Amino acid sequence: MALMHEPTAPYHSTQDALRILETVARHPTGITDSRLARLTGLNPERLTTLLRMLRREGYVEQITDGAYVTGAALTRLGSAQDRDQALRERLQLALDRLRDSVGAAVYISRYVDGEINVTQYAAGPTTPAVHEWVDFRHSAHATAIGKSLLGQLDHNGRRDHLSRHKMARLTSRTITSDRLLLSRLESQPPTVPHLDLQEYAVGTVCAAVPITAGSSVGCLALSLPVEHAHRLRQAADRLNRGAAPVLLSLAI
Repeated sequence: MALMHEPTAPYHSTQDALRILETVARHPTGITDSRLARLTGLNPERLTTLLRMLRREGYVEQITDGAYVTGAALTRLGSAQDRDQALRERLQLALDRLRDSVGAAVYISRYVDGEINVTQYAAGPTTPAVHEWVDFRHSAHATAIGKSLLGQLDHNGRRDHLSRHKMARLTSRTITSDRLLLSRLESQPPTVPHLDLQEYAVGTVCAAVPITAGSSVGCLALSLPVEHAHRLRQAADRLNRGAAPVLLSLAI
């Protein structure tokens, strides 16, 4: 199954952040921001923005003379002994921050062994999670998550998935024609969020953006009550802009 990744803005930010981390790691006694700029080739403004994010996430720390060294979060993620637990905690922290930033429940999902897996999410009293009344694994055609993940597969991969999962009508808005769904997936620009406008559940709207980490297929998504549908596109844009910490955790 071939993938159809196209780099997004968070992907480029992640690549630049990894370049910074690799450079900092080669200087265990510390490295100044001016030298980081020279060695990474990043302009000072972009370097400052990424360093701020890396400090917030605990991947770098500043020592007394202002130089940067690797942080505790990076050390823990680099440990084989508790990497899985550390990664889950880092992702949950990033999802919690995204939830508060976008004002919506947020989810991370992966496409593994031909199936959709919502691996983690962040919700709260004012940002309720969508009620999974039909298993997400069987409703890719109706969800923003599913459409985002299928959109990252090639044509044969999409057809294979749809051949294994009947496209049931979940609401009056659900697309049940595989020809129509495939046509829409093929015409959707990779950098544009996929939307679910009450196609999965009446009363809920969703959006999803791809996250590219190596060869894996994944996405970040959000859900809102339909009365907040006017915020959906703005929230999706904010979700996309805030995806870099999630991608970075997956890439380290």
